[in-house]
Amino acid sequence: MISLRKLRELDLVDAGDAGLPRHLSAASGLACPGSHFYVVADDELHLGAFTASGTAPGRLIRLFAGELPADKADRKRHKPDLEAITQLPPFASHPNGALLALGSGSERNRRRAALIGLDARGDVSGAARTVDLSALFSALERHVPALNIEGAVVSGNALCLLQRANKRHPRNAIVRYPLRAVLDALASGDPVGAMPPSAIDPIELGQIAGVPLGFTDGASLIDGSMVFTAVAEDTEDTYDDGACLGAAVGIAAGDGTLLFLDRLEGCHKVEGVAARIDGDMIRLLLVTDADDPTIPASLYAATIPNASV
Repeated sequence: MISLRKLRELDLVDAGDAGLPRHLSAASGLACPGSHFYVVADDELHLGAFTASGTAPGRLIRLFAGELPADKADRKRHKPDLEAITQLPPFASHPNGALLALGSGSERNRRRAALIGLDARGDVSGAARTVDLSALFSALERHVPALNIEGAVVSGNALCLLQRANKRHPRNAIVRYPLRAVLDALASGDPVGAMPPSAIDPIELGQIAGVPLGFTDGASLIDGSMVFTAVAEDTEDTYDDGACLGAAVGIAAGDGTLLFLDRLEGCHKVEGVAARIDGDMIRLLLVTDADDPTIPASLYAATIPNASV
């Protein structure tokens, strides 16, 4: 099993909405492009920004206008459900690249993204721009039942979206789009159209106590493969949360072949991952979703073998 080492809790200088605790609780995606690491939370309209070293409280960067209700059930109905974030390479008006945070697509109001530029140091620069993904996700829904995108990874010449399994639809998939076409669509400033995927690769991750392991995030490696996280969450749909029965970390090759999979110690609902190759090891950072707004999400460190060595 993979051991986790807790580094910090994701506490904040200020809450995103009045009356809420000063921390992120539902961390759902992680990116580490520069001197900060950035976390999307599925119940926020903001991006969490934290210094890569130290444990100083983080700050919130607005991604979408408006406010969300404080009540948990109302908030769940109205949230954009940001489940994935990835770093894009330089393109068009973003010479230093950008971050793209995506909604899960599981409901009609969860089909938008936020694009925010990076500076020369890899830190966020400027205001976020909303990107309409309705046409893209509606077209994808015809190929993928119970659409629920939980991760986004730039791998080589492709943008890979990770479709999460559940008990009723126990199929994980890596959905690949041509990266250049995606970047051109983002550069236009228009809604992203219904472009066809270049490939949809199903991947079987096994089960824990009869519940399938489902993708929760991914991170690219330099050889075209990707690290991913997966959780066995006892739910039959894309809307309701369920008990976390266990989690795992794996590596998939560029063609979707499973190269490595191992369980995490304990029962941490890991929903975000960043990875760095260090010789024959891969060093990971992971963030958790507490499924409880009163409990802070946490940042953990772990290592796994480099399956490509």
